[in-house]
Amino acid sequence: MDVLSDVLRTIRLEGALFLNGDMHAPWCFKVPKGAHMAQLLRPGAQRLAICHLVLQGECWAQVDGGEPIRAHAGDVIAVPHGDSHVVGSGLLQAAVDVAHVVNPRAPELERIRYGGNGDRTVLVCSWFAYEGDAPNPLMANIPRLFTTSLRSRPAGPWIEQSVNFVLGDAASHTPGSEMVAAKVAEVLFAEVLRGYIESMPANNPGWLAGLRDPHVSRCLALMHGDPARNWTVDALAQEIHVSRSVLADRFAELVGAPPMHYLTRWRMILAAGMLRKDQGNLARIAEGVGYESEAAFNRAFKREYGVSPGAWRQNGARALVPDAAP
Repeated sequence: MDVLSDVLRTIRLEGALFLNGDMHAPWCFKVPKGAHMAQLLRPGAQRLAICHLVLQGECWAQVDGGEPIRAHAGDVIAVPHGDSHVVGSGLLQAAVDVAHVVNPRAPELERIRYGGNGDRTVLVCSWFAYEGDAPNPLMANIPRLFTTSLRSRPAGPWIEQSVNFVLGDAASHTPGSEMVAAKVAEVLFAEVLRGYIESMPANNPGWLAGLRDPHVSRCLALMHGDPARNWTVDALAQEIHVSRSVLADRFAELVGAPPMHYLTRWRMILAAGMLRKDQGNLARIAEGVGYESEAAFNRAFKREYGVSPGAWRQNGARALVPDAAP
């Protein structure tokens, strides 16, 4: 089981490109919070991440209250939680709203020139909508702002060529170009996340670090591969060929929760997804996530989300919960 792919599937990622910029210093624009951008780019989206791919030149980026970072050609600037941020040739000049650069409601992927007459930066911006009505271990463990060197990734050259292709394809208004561009954007985001995980310091704790640990990653794969199975720490340790104490201690150290606690929360994330899509009756959903009785499932779900499964389904999960690791 590919745990990262499994978690990405639960958030139902959807992406698209919205700016193909030929920027000349001095330039600086501000991207508002994801909730505001979602109204313009993807109405109805619960969460919106933003990425900026630097194809040529360099630029700076900074989220509100954060430290500025510098990005060079081949880097991707990621703002996964939709924080308001600024991007520019420098951050000292006043930032204009991104709407002054491109109309987000009707993005035009033909290259747009913006700025002064100084050094050139070619910047491609993309948005990614994802569902956030249930806590997610991936989104809870990545920072507000980071960069990934796409060109240092094995898939980087192919993805960059694909981005350049879809920009030309979209500009010529070829039928189906929007769908192709969306798929390339989603691949870009996934590769950015993979790059971040692989570049993390070895001693960095958290769920993402667990993916790189041989024992913890195997444990996660077993639970994600068969979440309804009646797992115990002993059974997991036996499958992994380590002692129960070694697995329990290592898992809690990296992930921040005991294995069975993590499994319970992951089951509830899966159940919330089923309820969101109205897949079957509660008894069938309970069985699908490892509960023999509907009553036991109801109690577990209410402990996690504060409402019953029926109320969650009826209200359309409108009461969003903060990102948190299972």
